[in-house]
Amino acid sequence: MRFTLLLTLCLSAVGTFAQVPNSPLRVIVIGAHPDDCDLGAGGIAAIYSAMGHKVKFVSMTNGDAGHQDMGGGELAQRRYKETQEVAKRLGITYDVLDNHDGELMPTLENRLAVIRKIREWKADLVIAPRTNDYHPDHRNTGVVVQDAAYLVIVPNVLSSVPPLTKNPVFLYFRDGFQRPNPFRPDIAIDITETLAKKVDGLDAHTSQFYEWLPWTRQDLANVPKDPVERKKWLLAAMEKRSSLTPEIKASVEKWYGPEKAAKVKSVEVFEICEYGRQPGPDEIKRLFPMLPR
Repeated sequence: MRFTLLLTLCLSAVGTFAQVPNSPLRVIVIGAHPDDCDLGAGGIAAIYSAMGHKVKFVSMTNGDAGHQDMGGGELAQRRYKETQEVAKRLGITYDVLDNHDGELMPTLENRLAVIRKIREWKADLVIAPRTNDYHPDHRNTGVVVQDAAYLVIVPNVLSSVPPLTKNPVFLYFRDGFQRPNPFRPDIAIDITETLAKKVDGLDAHTSQFYEWLPWTRQDLANVPKDPVERKKWLLAAMEKRSSLTPEIKASVEKWYGPEKAAKVKSVEVFEICEYGRQPGPDEIKRLFPMLPR
């Protein structure tokens, strides 16, 4: 009942964003594996899509190592199909690069692939992981995107693809790592009423959220078998993951004001990268049109 109510509220909330902007924003989210983008930005992706803006998720690897019972080409194909189901559910585009899971390196080839993706998408906003993380694929995705941040406007780099005329704003996903420096919640977006829609996207990654990740936590026996109960279980996990720390609460109050901030239960938050364009408050509100005016 609780999940059904949340889903109804979510669809109602997403419906309130439904409009066709004169000049749609173009957002590209780059993760290491075929579920990373969804975890970090699935909520805002659903909102952008409902507002008529364009979102692309890119996975730097094909995810062919992320399972306890299968791997290789069979797993890569399964995970690709999961990403395409996510794309349908969220109203976005989802690309998967053919690098092996667990073997991603910050090579020139991968840098050029990222430059190509950002340029071809004509991105206004680029979101990726920070470079301090437990997983080498996450760290190296962060390095590759950082290395591309300036070069996307340089004509003589990857000259076969026209450079962007304006450097995008680059942001980092939320994480909890403290060393060498903690995540800074520069921008906080309320996804309280969109969380169920985000979970609907995550639910398509069956191999990950109901099999592999619980197995790594030795929690597989607690995953419900019933699809409805399973989604409720995942929703509860995402409510915890998207909760507010004191620092994030301060950021929510900055962008929403104390009265609205008091009603915010779930958020996606982002740190502004020092590379790329440095946005002021007005540009942040332009890039995040779901923020109150």
